[in-house]
Amino acid sequence: MKIAVDPNIPFVDLPLRSVAGASLTHDLTPEGVRDADAVITRTRTRCDASLLDGAKCTFVGTATIGTDHIDIPYCESRGIEVANAPGCNAPAVAQWVLEVAKRTGGFEGRTLGVIGAGNVGSVLIRWARGLGMKVMVNDPFLEVSAPGRYEYCSLADIAREADIISVHTPLTNAGDHPTYHLLGDGFVDMLGRRPVLLNAARGPVADTKALLRGLREGRISDVAIDCWEGEPEIDRELLDKALYATPHIAGYSREGKVRATQMVLDAFSRHFGLSGLKADAPEPRPVPETVSEADIVYDIEADTRRLKASPETFEAQRNHYDLRPEPGQI
Repeated sequence: MKIAVDPNIPFVDLPLRSVAGASLTHDLTPEGVRDADAVITRTRTRCDASLLDGAKCTFVGTATIGTDHIDIPYCESRGIEVANAPGCNAPAVAQWVLEVAKRTGGFEGRTLGVIGAGNVGSVLIRWARGLGMKVMVNDPFLEVSAPGRYEYCSLADIAREADIISVHTPLTNAGDHPTYHLLGDGFVDMLGRRPVLLNAARGPVADTKALLRGLREGRISDVAIDCWEGEPEIDRELLDKALYATPHIAGYSREGKVRATQMVLDAFSRHFGLSGLKADAPEPRPVPETVSEADIVYDIEADTRRLKASPETFEAQRNHYDLRPEPGQI
């Protein structure tokens, strides 16, 4: 068996090398994957016909929540199983959001608007409420499938009433509720309380030009950006104006990386009929139900200084990030 693996996925090489007869390559080019049985990657590798045509691959695993870098219909047409790691980094992203909230006015008495209440959003909602925040939730899909889970709000309600707004949706361009440029001109025009806007979802969920206009016109007080349009070539004006700016590492906790690797290994093992492979790291503790203000400890200012000082090294900063611990894991 030959396995093509992104070299920046931690804790995965040793268990894969333990598979009898397995060989690993870190060459994620069409030539490198041509004779690979499986491809294990992250968001930076586009898994579509340009990579996989002519390859013998039957399994694509991504150690990420998102799958917008994978052409799923193409993989289905080729009989290639696709596996991702939903929820793996939810506590880390919630930590990132709450660190911004903590540094921009604290928790008690503030209103947080959460757009998207899936794996990340649900942890954020629970923790934020425990810290004394009023939380407004928008999720049109859950409003249909789980009508009693939250008291759902419209985007207009959140825009009008929230002090801080954080988006946690996948990136979609079609369907009843596309998220491409969800935070765009129309949303900015509805803002009522000069909120802090955060994007730790996918870059194109927020329209860079609309955010800059909102800042210029005073409709937005500050922005905190982890996911950027066009990354790693990010907009330098938005970088300059952002209060907090990080290189797509909101979910980069040690525990999140362990979970992601383990979820992909589980799917890989099932696909190839192997006994369960274990990530080369200790298993994380359970995610806490609640956190205290003292648990929210993350030096987001250091990451911001680093990116603002050297935006051209965006990808290197992301690939060589010093994984931080999540709340409740220290």
